[in-house]
Amino acid sequence: MNAAVTVRRIGPDEVSDYIDPLSDVLIDCVEGGASVSFMLPISRETAGRFWKQVADGVTRDERILLVAEHTDGRVVGTVQVVTSQPENQPHRADIAKMLVHRDARRQGVAQQLMTAADEAARAAGKSVLVLDTVTGGDAERLYARAGWEKVGDVPNYALMPDGSLCGTTFYHKQLS
Repeated sequence: MNAAVTVRRIGPDEVSDYIDPLSDVLIDCVEGGASVSFMLPISRETAGRFWKQVADGVTRDERILLVAEHTDGRVVGTVQVVTSQPENQPHRADIAKMLVHRDARRQGVAQQLMTAADEAARAAGKSVLVLDTVTGGDAERLYARAGWEKVGDVPNYALMPDGSLCGTTFYHKQLS
């Protein structure tokens, strides 16, 4: 655990203040090769538009936004718990956009974010979580250590930011 980083939930009253720092994290991750739905080159406008949509979802209570902040005030990571699900899945949530700035990696930030996501999902009454990630990526080790179970792989599911194809691995976690 990184004592210099605090993970906290961002509420509807403050979420718009985080659009710029979250855009910085997203741009860094995409420029570093993360396949998180965006292509190179990614503009600040594109990143800001995405985070504005996330902010709207937080305001509508459709998702929980967690951020990892360094003691110097920098946002170094984020993850979302998408709580708005179909009528027949009120017990499920999706984990989305688990991002850690390259400068803050390998310091336990992602583990802190995933632990906080589990806690937030439980508090929201969720008992089943699902997520997907690039097949063979570094995140697979994180999810395995955090108790996620692999469901399977889909080859050629998405594109990397440079346009090359990548597979996607799906995971689930049963919260007790």
